[in-house]
Amino acid sequence: MDLTLVSQPISAAAEAPIDAPVVQAVLFDLDGTFADTAPDMAAAANALRSRRGLPPLPLSDLRRYVSNGARGMVFAAFGLKPDDADFSELRQEFLSEYEAAICVHSLMFDGMIETVTMLEDRDIAWGIVTNKVAKHSAPLVRAFGVETRAACVVSGDTCARAKPFPDPLLHAAKLISIDPGHCLYVGDDIRDIQAAHAAGMRSVAALYGYLGDSHPETWNAHATINSPAEILQLV
Repeated sequence: MDLTLVSQPISAAAEAPIDAPVVQAVLFDLDGTFADTAPDMAAAANALRSRRGLPPLPLSDLRRYVSNGARGMVFAAFGLKPDDADFSELRQEFLSEYEAAICVHSLMFDGMIETVTMLEDRDIAWGIVTNKVAKHSAPLVRAFGVETRAACVVSGDTCARAKPFPDPLLHAAKLISIDPGHCLYVGDDIRDIQAAHAAGMRSVAALYGYLGDSHPETWNAHATINSPAEILQLV
């Protein structure tokens, strides 16, 4: 499948709503978009460093790798890639550490609960589509108290292919019985924007998220936001 981004400029968040009459659902990435999960991910990475007599890394150094999951955190903490000899062992150790304390310091981003409440008040469905596997995403959604409010939660192992393929977004649209063309997808990684375009959804880049080392202005998202509340200006 060709995942080339469509050629459309990024627009300012507050300029105009995106197809306001037809937006029926807003779907969110989880890490770095719906919730700030970096503190617990970083704590797990630093626990591994501590066992090896290494000093902890500051959250600011680890934060931008969170969107890449365990692979990103092992790289950030040890500089190892998947084909390196010790990578698999460290990845599994990281996951075990993270699973033991998955929602100690993680929180929804400021304004997110108010935003989804306003979406509900406007009869606009909302849900979560993440590359985080279900055994990690489900406890977080429960801890945030939105398990019964989200119209859907699609995890990284729900479909055969995860983002940047469109499969999880299309599955979410099917679950909530809304045409993909009537959905917005909000994310903080280029894979989110690629997946949205491939699924025929409008894309929104969350500039308050983790972003990694990439440049969101090159993603060709349909819009950008600097806070969750700005989503309300797009629907």
